[in-house]
Amino acid sequence: MEMHNVYVTSRSFGRFHEGPLQRLKQEAHVTMSDHGRSLKEHEMKGVVKDVDAIVVGDDPVTREVMKNANRLRVIAKHGIGVDKIDLISATDNGIYVTFTPGAVSDSVADHTLALVLALARRIPQAHVSTKSGNWESRNFMGVELAGKTLGLFGFGRIGSKVAERALGFGMKILVNEIDPDRVRQEIARVGATCVDKETLLRSSDIVVVLIPLSHDTKHFIGGKELALMKKTAFLINTARGPLVDESALFQALKEGEIWGAALDVYDEEPPGRDFPIFDLDNVIVTPHIAGYTYEANYNMDATVVNDIIRVFEGQLPEYLANRDVLEKTH
Repeated sequence: MEMHNVYVTSRSFGRFHEGPLQRLKQEAHVTMSDHGRSLKEHEMKGVVKDVDAIVVGDDPVTREVMKNANRLRVIAKHGIGVDKIDLISATDNGIYVTFTPGAVSDSVADHTLALVLALARRIPQAHVSTKSGNWESRNFMGVELAGKTLGLFGFGRIGSKVAERALGFGMKILVNEIDPDRVRQEIARVGATCVDKETLLRSSDIVVVLIPLSHDTKHFIGGKELALMKKTAFLINTARGPLVDESALFQALKEGEIWGAALDVYDEEPPGRDFPIFDLDNVIVTPHIAGYTYEANYNMDATVVNDIIRVFEGQLPEYLANRDVLEKTH
């Protein structure tokens, strides 16, 4: 029997763990990209020609890319966000798009709370000052989390875990959800309160953005929303960069409309060295590492491999992002 061909882009795996990799190699010929970066559209056109499955990170899989695919059956996203994949085109072509919901939930929740603490206690600034020989403790007055209000835009797997962790610090939780009925029981379980967008912005001491990116949610947080926040509030984005209007955020931070922000994601990744927000002292930035832990990466590896093999064996993938494709394949 002819072996399947699988292409793995370099940005889809930090490290492809040996167990899942060997399992995949038993079922397919695996080619690992050596580019060390996300591929461009023209490069993707070349690699999809004769493969049965492709594993991607933030690499674009557009309609034009799929036109070059002769036998592609699975586009496996190593992560959650599928905004770089044309789901409509994949569905039209009968291609399964899989993803790994739940695999990074704990890691992203941990990183989100780490950013909350780092902002509240000015830890990065104090670290740099102390290591440079300046013992300036009075310059790093922080705030306690107990009694503060955490506002969560989005209450999926990650949002609920952020809420659970925040409760341990004695925080109050507000939630804004596009479909609150879907998670009403979970919201009630953690003692959170579901509110509208404006109420969350006006009432929260810390606002966390955890919603999916779509055409409708681009710049979900812009100048209007930032103006509604408390001057003492923090904004944290560990979801997708374009959810926040970076120009509006820069102005709000520079002019003291909000106290601070923490970003793990950006409109353009990586941002240029002249990215204006980098010049501000009231911002903490990390290089899109919220889901980058050993445990999360192993879980993503195993989930991706499992669903590719399920398709090769004639089964449905367990985690399918474009469920409408079932009308074409079954």
